[in-house]
Amino acid sequence: MSVAQIGIVVSIVVYLAGMLVVGFLASRKTNDVGDFYLGGRKLGPLVTAMSAEASDMSSYLLMGVPGLAYFSGIADAGWTAIGLAVGTYLNWLFTAKRLRNYTEKIDAITLPEYFKKRFKDKSNITLLIGAIAIIVFFVPYTASGFSACGKLFAQLFGVNYQLAMIVSAIIIVGYTTTGGFLAASTTDFIQAIVMSIALVIVLFYGVYHAGGMGSVIENAQNLQGFLNMSATHNNVTNGADPYGIFNKITMFCWGLGYFGMPHILLRFMAINDPKKLTLSRRVASVWVVVSLGVATFLGVVGRAMTETGALPSLLDLSDLTSASKAETLIVVLADHISQNGFGYALIAGLIIAGILASTMSTADSQLIAASSAVSENIIQDVFKIKMSDTAAMLTARVTLLVVGILGVVIAWDPSSSVFNIVSFAWAGFGAVFGPAMIMSLFWKRTNVYGCIAGMLSGGIMVFIWKYAVRPLGGAWNLYELAPAFLVALIFIIVVSLVTPAPNEKIQSTFDEVKAM
Repeated sequence: MSVAQIGIVVSIVVYLAGMLVVGFLASRKTNDVGDFYLGGRKLGPLVTAMSAEASDMSSYLLMGVPGLAYFSGIADAGWTAIGLAVGTYLNWLFTAKRLRNYTEKIDAITLPEYFKKRFKDKSNITLLIGAIAIIVFFVPYTASGFSACGKLFAQLFGVNYQLAMIVSAIIIVGYTTTGGFLAASTTDFIQAIVMSIALVIVLFYGVYHAGGMGSVIENAQNLQGFLNMSATHNNVTNGADPYGIFNKITMFCWGLGYFGMPHILLRFMAINDPKKLTLSRRVASVWVVVSLGVATFLGVVGRAMTETGALPSLLDLSDLTSASKAETLIVVLADHISQNGFGYALIAGLIIAGILASTMSTADSQLIAASSAVSENIIQDVFKIKMSDTAAMLTARVTLLVVGILGVVIAWDPSSSVFNIVSFAWAGFGAVFGPAMIMSLFWKRTNVYGCIAGMLSGGIMVFIWKYAVRPLGGAWNLYELAPAFLVALIFIIVVSLVTPAPNEKIQSTFDEVKAM
């Protein structure tokens, strides 16, 4: 093993050990199931903000966004970033405080449980639909995180992919199983900081080795369409392709998904004081805008390094229409830094830890959500299997372990595509939970029948649009979240209006929460 690799390994081992220590410390504050799944509603405003955004971004922030910008310019990455930033802000502004107050009022600690108690659904249909949706979309989502870690270590050190993936999964499952939600949220807070540091280091390093800011801009301007929000650079023709309104809508609509993301909504539910959500919103919004902006510009810097000869080309010469190789930009830059000596190798290790942080911060939150869906919502609520607090805690941890094992099984094939799974899962959550969440919080006339219709129609439309409509191309080539979200909203409104209104107690609870 080279000196550079030793330095990287030292930084990574210190980082991973730190995450396990945090999990152990959090376990000492985890006394019951409410603590395990919601941290006892003890999160401070900064941890709430940063853990929510860290759990959201995953490896997309450090690998996907820079790779996309490196490959075709700022349009794709830029419109996605705008959509995510707007969605983040609106979700914090409209959803956070009311959801926090509502879930405390009705004593709900999971998202499916919120819908059940919000509408007093004695049939448990809303709870079952929500729990199944979480399992269907989160288990493969978690697998994508394990896979990303495995590929990262396999590429850096030439180790066996499956071995690297299993070790990564053990670390993530280990600290999450030990400390539950509090461990996941605390580590996510730390991981958000590590991700930010990694972005800043590689950005300044890249600008310097590209010849300065002037050289970066000049090289980008020489690539047609590269700095244009209405065009993309074509690597085959070296020309510019138009980036039309449907492309912009498709990428911008990623922001709609926030209203239905269980691992983000849980952070809203867990803050210790709803009045502090204003501070959380500001911190989260600023971090998202800055980090996505830096990640996008990093792709521009990386391309300038290639154009000036400071970095090998990250284009797949056998397929110039594929962006997958470009997504290794930050890994290649970290390796580039590590070649300058042991001290630089330690810094490179911190950057790699940032990539791990972005992946782990999402995977741990997904494990918590999937575990709660099975142990709390299905086993105890649907099948009515009552357990003591000790048995419930054991069930929660065993369930989380099983979900982790399923994730490893799904991620076993190193050639499997994870980004399509992430995109599809994001649409699924956004369509199943998003419209139902918005209407349940802001429209008193919403009833259980409308909620069920909205959740089912949204989920079904994601599949229909993805596999039957979108392949038609042209104007139909729209990200499935947008039409599915709209269909779910229509179903909620129409079905709620043609069926009996909620009873007086449900409506009075709504009014009480609204006045809080």
